[in-house]
Amino acid sequence: MKTKTTRAGALIIGLCGTTLLPVSAFAQQPPGTAVPPAPTVTPPAVNAPAPPPAPAASSTQPPSSTTAPTPAAPATTAQPVPAGSSAAQELPPVVVQQQEVSKPKPKPVAARTAPKPKPQQQAAPAAEPAPAPVEPTGPISPELTTDQLRTQGEIVRISPIGGSEIAVGKVPGSVSTVSGAQITKPGSTEPQDVLQKQVPGIVLNDAAGSDMRAQIDYRGFGSGSLNGFPQGLAVYQNGVRINEVFGDTVNWDILPKHAIADMTVLSGNPIFGLNAIGGAISVVMKDGFQFQGVEIDTMFGSFGRKQAGIQIGQQSGPFALYFAGEAIQEDGWRDFSPAETRRAYLDLGFKRSGVEAHFNLTMADSEVGAIAATPVELLAIERSRTYTSPQTTDLEVFMPSFNASVKVSETLTVSGLAYYRRFKSRVVDGNVAELEKCEEVINDPDNAGADASGVTDPNNLCSGELENNQIQQVEDAFGNPIGPGQLGLADFNDATLGVIDHIRTDSESFGFALQGADKRKLFGHNNHFIIGASYDQGNVNYQTKSELGVIGNRFVVTGSGIVLAEPDDFAPRNVDVDTKYLGLYFLNAFDVTDRLTVTAGGRFNYAKIDLVDLTGEFDGITSQHSFQRFNPTVGATYELVPGITLYGGYSEANRAPTPAELACANPDNPCPIESFLTDDPPLEQVVSKTYELGLRGQMKSASGDQRLNWGLGLFQTTNEDDILFVASSTTGRGFFFNAGETLRRGLEASLKYSWGPLSAYASYSYVKATYETANEFSSPAHPLGDTCVFQDEDTCIQVRPGDNIPGIPNHRFKTGFDYFVTPKWKVGADLIATSGQYFFGDDANLLPKLGGYTRVDVSTSYDFNKNVQFYAYANNIFDRKYGLFGTLFDADEAPGEVVAPGFTFTDPRSIVPATPIAIYGGVKVTF
Repeated sequence: MKTKTTRAGALIIGLCGTTLLPVSAFAQQPPGTAVPPAPTVTPPAVNAPAPPPAPAASSTQPPSSTTAPTPAAPATTAQPVPAGSSAAQELPPVVVQQQEVSKPKPKPVAARTAPKPKPQQQAAPAAEPAPAPVEPTGPISPELTTDQLRTQGEIVRISPIGGSEIAVGKVPGSVSTVSGAQITKPGSTEPQDVLQKQVPGIVLNDAAGSDMRAQIDYRGFGSGSLNGFPQGLAVYQNGVRINEVFGDTVNWDILPKHAIADMTVLSGNPIFGLNAIGGAISVVMKDGFQFQGVEIDTMFGSFGRKQAGIQIGQQSGPFALYFAGEAIQEDGWRDFSPAETRRAYLDLGFKRSGVEAHFNLTMADSEVGAIAATPVELLAIERSRTYTSPQTTDLEVFMPSFNASVKVSETLTVSGLAYYRRFKSRVVDGNVAELEKCEEVINDPDNAGADASGVTDPNNLCSGELENNQIQQVEDAFGNPIGPGQLGLADFNDATLGVIDHIRTDSESFGFALQGADKRKLFGHNNHFIIGASYDQGNVNYQTKSELGVIGNRFVVTGSGIVLAEPDDFAPRNVDVDTKYLGLYFLNAFDVTDRLTVTAGGRFNYAKIDLVDLTGEFDGITSQHSFQRFNPTVGATYELVPGITLYGGYSEANRAPTPAELACANPDNPCPIESFLTDDPPLEQVVSKTYELGLRGQMKSASGDQRLNWGLGLFQTTNEDDILFVASSTTGRGFFFNAGETLRRGLEASLKYSWGPLSAYASYSYVKATYETANEFSSPAHPLGDTCVFQDEDTCIQVRPGDNIPGIPNHRFKTGFDYFVTPKWKVGADLIATSGQYFFGDDANLLPKLGGYTRVDVSTSYDFNKNVQFYAYANNIFDRKYGLFGTLFDADEAPGEVVAPGFTFTDPRSIVPATPIAIYGGVKVTF
């Protein structure tokens, strides 16, 4: 095969015996210039016959017009934008490449014979493959829509709202897009796991002990459902910010994965507003213009997993309907860890004459047994054991929204959205209680000289913690002391006591946004300018109470119905929270030359947070807080040679303290992990400053049948006044504080390759997350801790600049492939490997790390016929036993007698064990 010489010289990469070349002038074609088609490849079949003559166009094809939408091309089949099309006029010229070999069967048109179309899904190529020599797999669409280009990762939204799309090659930062086809293909149960495999910097932490509620870690910044973990990513669904009002948490388990069109992960971009200090994730949902048909997906598998999903799409002229619903039930592999989730998404769309509008509705009800970390000594007895339960989380979400865009002129598009969101959360969390018989507390040598005047009966219940050198007698909600008879006991020494924390959150929020995007030329050069504003308002009622209980077999806490009121650590809270967030932003991408694009812009954020105590017992909670900041961004991209681009940028972002953090910042009144509210000192907002520099390339063989996309980047983000959560001396409680500067820096490398029946990927990322300010951290469970110097806590550790932030592995490697053994049968495998991480509570890095791990998954699918596909996959096929999250607990206070008479805990480490080998199988039916 002859090699092809570009104007930059002979840049040749030999791969698999075939020359690969940079994607050349395709990306530089001006609007209106025809772009040669980039063929995709059908896996050749042995002795395959030639295709039959092409029939007339299908009668199911919608009538062609300038305003009627074009049927969505399969998410995995990339095709060029024809000359003169609206897509070519509105979007920067890009090269659209094949992202995967696996793809849905397209609707039949005159170019070839094909069966009745399937909805978008991961299926084998068409039943009648092209013979050798290789030919394009199917018809070329009259034009590719913005949705198709975005789903294929060729363009990306640079703001939360549609209309801001530009070519990925012009983005001065890291961008990764995962298509809906990748999310729903066999191999992963939840979208977070797909992001973990496909996005270089992402790994999952599982502090909640549930695959459905696993938390994302991107470059050392988190996004998950647990209060107490700093939220460093802004997450949007169809332009609506879905970080919850109270704690900026993100509940991934409420998103119907079949309804997701694509998910894009972007590095530092302040245009995405609050919480974008580590980046942003934009989730775009499907509609009836993109998906047409019916798909029913049923699956069964390990640990009693039962799952059924349906998606329906229909278009009639300018109107379209889309609905997706999923029901999931699982027993769980650990004790007391069942899960049941019902989630649905509806879209009603209209598109005509430059106007597009959609009404969306997201609904979900999720009940998860979120069993957290378990002591390693307990896991050594049985891997499924848990430490203190119940631990359940019930969520309800109801979110209608409306978005629309109007093409005012050939260059100007105005877009907007409005939404309402209702969120309910009910958390039940059993814990060990440091409560003892008053006589035991009085006689403790450590309490010699303590004031016991408040104790009315030595047989009553007292707290093990002193307050101002005074022994605290426990009282119920009516102010009565608690004796053993109220629990049906003769003596408190006859039982092991615990508490059940009940945490109730009810929030309502609404908001709107308006954006203009103008693509008119500036000084004769291509230019893309966006300007926008957003407003979000929320109200939260947050209530907590602690119920006294007795710990029984397998650490199950049985409640007594007695609600505790004293000491203050257990007193009920009832707080109203009002939030108002305003954002104003602009961004401009200017093509200085055909190769050089410069981007500059910024966003002004204003946040106002008001808290009101409704109990009358904590006047300090009632407070008002406001934060404001302008965050700039500047960057550039330069095409070194055709197909290879250098990018670099600088950006700033901020994260205002959440209501949960503002109301839980007092070491003297610590909060449970899901945060009780107390009167607290104010917290400063977090400000991040990010630098990025990298290369990315798109290459192809001379014949066009092989594709290689690759990237290499460096990044550094410094957080000023970072907000962290540390444990207090009271078991199960802690507080937030500003910890000074933290630093996250590293590199990412990735490549994706496709050739005929094979597609493969690999990525590596290195993340070094460190403290840059010396600090004293409370760590009561640390075996090497010492007396606190600056804090009124029992045990502290001294953190030095350069110490690693816990829970963040340095090394992350992923690789995988899909291969069509036959045109109907596909097999695949994925590997994820990470290095170790320090335990939470070991911020000084004094203990050995939680070990790293390697996980291998395999998958397969077979098209029985044009309507039925069977699939199966297995995760962790080598049944590796490792931990996804590690923390320290107070082993000295743990009740070992619950395990067995005479048993004592000596090791303070506890971990969330990873799911063992799990096998799933299912069938998809489409029509």
